[in-house]
Amino acid sequence: MTHNKILILLLMNILLLIIGTFMETTASLIILTPVLLPLMLTIGVDPLHFGVILVLNLVIGLTTPPVGVCLFVACALGQTTLERLSRAILPFLVASIAVLIICTYWEGLIMAIPKFFGYKALLP
Repeated sequence: MTHNKILILLLMNILLLIIGTFMETTASLIILTPVLLPLMLTIGVDPLHFGVILVLNLVIGLTTPPVGVCLFVACALGQTTLERLSRAILPFLVASIAVLIICTYWEGLIMAIPKFFGYKALLP
């Protein structure tokens, strides 16, 4: 579709948020990592950075209405309805997506601590 790194990362984030909403996290990691990692290596994304983006997307998907698994657990624990909880979680969801955007496009923020401890990029 495109060779633009920014657009590819945006499309990947949208795909992963949707998949994270409807699918369990472990199964998503097992299925999607071998598919998406070669693409990320091709566009120059470090595998560690990709892992952070992947996990963050899938965790946000766990709390995204209407099918987020964590929402059902929270409803049972809080003895409330899914509709009420979905409205209450919206500000937190917006903040989570803002953090996701920062983590996706500011690679230096994610890679600062690993590089401080001597991590060498695994790019070809």
